[in-house]
Amino acid sequence: MNSVTTYKTLETPSNEVLYKDKGSKFFGYAFPIKTKEEFKSIIEHIKQKHSSACHFCFAYQLGIEIPYYRASDDGEPSNSAGLPIYGQLQAFGITNVLVVVVRYFGGTKLGVGGLISAYKNTAKLSLEASTIKTLDVLIPLKLTFAYKDLSQVMRIIKKYQLVLKSQRLEMDCEVEILVKKMTLKTIKTTFEAFHKIKVEMLND
Repeated sequence: MNSVTTYKTLETPSNEVLYKDKGSKFFGYAFPIKTKEEFKSIIEHIKQKHSSACHFCFAYQLGIEIPYYRASDDGEPSNSAGLPIYGQLQAFGITNVLVVVVRYFGGTKLGVGGLISAYKNTAKLSLEASTIKTLDVLIPLKLTFAYKDLSQVMRIIKKYQLVLKSQRLEMDCEVEILVKKMTLKTIKTTFEAFHKIKVEMLND
């Protein structure tokens, strides 16, 4: 299992930032996201807000154990926008984050070097305007046990302050909990010490 136990992401979306170079205006935004669907919705909203802009360049990264990223130059010269933005996500060491940079052309070409610098700096300003937080990696576990053992299970959940995700309480009970990865071994061992409690790791 991957050794990552914590990760950094954004607390809330950033305020709008503005970077200028030779008449061109670059508006930057940073957002916490968890799905590709969220990304699509945000991009659509920004395009409506800046309907007369020339380019909507972005980069995002999703995931913790095996991160997935996407970067777009949106018509700018190849690798002059999306990758410089993505480079700032890497520099800040964050994931589950989208950065969008909107460009209004000012009449003077910046050249590839100038574009790289502008998109990089706008992304950096966006992230500097954000609040970054560190979160624990949470692993979902499913507990299966008889109803008579419910009180014992709940005592352990309360003792270790585990997150109760769902529960089905019948003669045979099922409870889903979220466990901090750094304490996973201890929690599993604690539950498995009671042989009548079945512990199963789930795919999140």
